[in-house]
Amino acid sequence: MRFLLFALAAPLFAQISAPNDAGVSIGHIHLYVADTDVHKKLWTGLGAEVAHAGSLELLKLPGVFIITSKARTATSGGSEGSTVNHFGFLVKSYADVKAKLAAANVTFATDNANSKQVMARFPDQVNVEFTEDATLKLPIQFHHIHISTPEQEKAREWYLKTFGARAGVRGAFPAAFIPGGEVDFRKAQQAEAPTKGRSLDHIGFEVKNLEGFLKKLEAAGIKLDSPYRQLPNSTTAIAFLTDPWGTSIELTENLAPGK
Repeated sequence: MRFLLFALAAPLFAQISAPNDAGVSIGHIHLYVADTDVHKKLWTGLGAEVAHAGSLELLKLPGVFIITSKARTATSGGSEGSTVNHFGFLVKSYADVKAKLAAANVTFATDNANSKQVMARFPDQVNVEFTEDATLKLPIQFHHIHISTPEQEKAREWYLKTFGARAGVRGAFPAAFIPGGEVDFRKAQQAEAPTKGRSLDHIGFEVKNLEGFLKKLEAAGIKLDSPYRQLPNSTTAIAFLTDPWGTSIELTENLAPGK
């Protein structure tokens, strides 16, 4: 019964946050995987609601969308070892989430009962962190994208300037706060692999007035990997760029259904 109530709660709270002054909010995480149905079952079991933007299927959680696509060829690796080491959620109950994941045969890279935090190793070697916050009003809430780089402060400054993020910290990690969550920066001993071509292929930000935003980026000397375009049979517009450390980033407008 508890699991059923958890799942039924999802449509009530799932949405992308209102943007910051730069027009940016957390958007999505895009995974390229061997079996999309396996990932869909895991995420819906954690409360995700299935939605669509045109022909694109979205797994909607509070603060973020998870998008899974079938990998046409073998990926070059999981999230660990790339610039995006993992992404994380806050959960109402660490014990409940851990039990659900264990029942689904998900393994754990780390499990700290004292801090009530677990790093789950999803299929295709995608690391997802879950940390308990007993004061949380929702069963689950998106929290962070964790970037691994030797240049923590330089990377944070780039995200602050590029996306209008607010500077902060999470524990020992410099952070860039963006509505819907934050981007944290972990100290790496050496440059990590780019995300493109890995199972966690890219991260995404939702942008208000994407065409105007892209013009400002290009005027600031930021090169786009692909220009503004609209998805077929959809009101969703997209563009791609890569941060200086190799993180592929998709910018979207109207990704959220009904926006």
